[in-house]
Amino acid sequence: MGQEITSSNFSQGDFDEFSRRLQDETDLLRQMLSDNAFDQSEPVAGYELEAWLTDAEGRPSPSNDRFLELLGDPEVVAELALFNIELNGPPRKLTGHALSQMQSDLEARWGRCIETAGHMGLNLIAIGTLPTVRRHDLCLENMSQLKRYRALNNQVLRLREGRPIELDIEGRDSLKLQHEDVMMEAATTSFQLHMKIDARQATRYYNLSKIISAPMVAISTNSPFLFGKQLWEETRIPLFEQAVSVGGSDYSRRVTFGVRYASGGIHEVFDANSRRYPVLLPTVSDTRPEEFAHLRLHNGTLWRWTRPLIGFSANGKPHIRIEHRSIAAGPTHADEIANAAFFFGLITALMQYDNIEQRIPHIVSRHNFYAAAKTGMDASVEWLDGKETSLRTLVLQELLPLARKGLSSLDVDHDEADDCLHIIEQRLLTRQTGAKWQREWVAKHGPDWRGLVLDYAENQASGKPVHTWKI
Repeated sequence: MGQEITSSNFSQGDFDEFSRRLQDETDLLRQMLSDNAFDQSEPVAGYELEAWLTDAEGRPSPSNDRFLELLGDPEVVAELALFNIELNGPPRKLTGHALSQMQSDLEARWGRCIETAGHMGLNLIAIGTLPTVRRHDLCLENMSQLKRYRALNNQVLRLREGRPIELDIEGRDSLKLQHEDVMMEAATTSFQLHMKIDARQATRYYNLSKIISAPMVAISTNSPFLFGKQLWEETRIPLFEQAVSVGGSDYSRRVTFGVRYASGGIHEVFDANSRRYPVLLPTVSDTRPEEFAHLRLHNGTLWRWTRPLIGFSANGKPHIRIEHRSIAAGPTHADEIANAAFFFGLITALMQYDNIEQRIPHIVSRHNFYAAAKTGMDASVEWLDGKETSLRTLVLQELLPLARKGLSSLDVDHDEADDCLHIIEQRLLTRQTGAKWQREWVAKHGPDWRGLVLDYAENQASGKPVHTWKI
């Protein structure tokens, strides 16, 4: 949804023309993939980090318009709410010193953002869901001033026939409420990974990204609280799914794990987009079909936890990227890059297995994913051939060695890979994720949300991985 639109008012003719062009581009995509016309170069990695602008009390500060003007960095952009921003990292070839380069890029850009926020008397925090956010913060008055967000809200409510958004999350506590707009989505901030891959292998990368979503969520939970309630270890998952829902079925949810793997090619996902999901933003572009403008815009209004994207490489060829969206923002940049290393290494190693989709059926991957979001690393899951285990044991005994093997096969610097995976290992051994630290802080100090956020921010500023944080 990074693409701005020219108008938020649409006619039936706009929907009809957009749908026609969307179908034409979807057909062209299928043909070009069949003809091997997409980029087939070596893997390239990137990321997006969403964050919160906060005031001196640790509360959301709706100030991103002024902040972005002062910062003047085109790679830092507005998000749905005026108190959220997104930092984009430059793509890096996934080899050599890619991990340290990614962390250096992130720390340098984050440092400039912190400095700019400081000039405004504000702070910047990376966390899945900010414990101090209140329901009245999530209002249209705090929506960023971009046409696409207004249009998105209008179209979601149109498809809901004016019915309010319904939130129903059962965790340690229960939270049920109705909300009049899509702004609850603003309480879900993430660290999204991008991996540009050989388009001929896109189907398997897509499926594997779904399969490893459960361990990825389990090692990175950082969203246990919402509106003072203790909910899931990664409450961001059900919150995002429900915040922009246009109906109850799998095919009417705009945020979804999905119902099956791709089997005949990655184009199946885009086919499903055009056939099963109503168009939300029918902005017709005067572009060539080969630019896939309508297909890309429509795909940007479907937030699968694993999402294939179309971009363009420096050589002008279109490429396929796999976007992995299940990881929460924070707690530190060291933690985030460690999560990235684990993902890139594990998915690379699993590409050597030919029949994982048969050995871990989609219904099992889906169950594993939501179990991980609800209970974290202690979730009981099924792995290869129905083997039952906890995610903590699975990652420690099987997946960390695989991730190390995958990074080695990419020729990622050995010491950098070890440093990153050591952070994951220690997180598992200490059982301390961002979510666990937040829960234990509240168990000791009580529901002092201001104190929790300020203490979290101080620890984050230290740069020390979350497994070392004290209560």
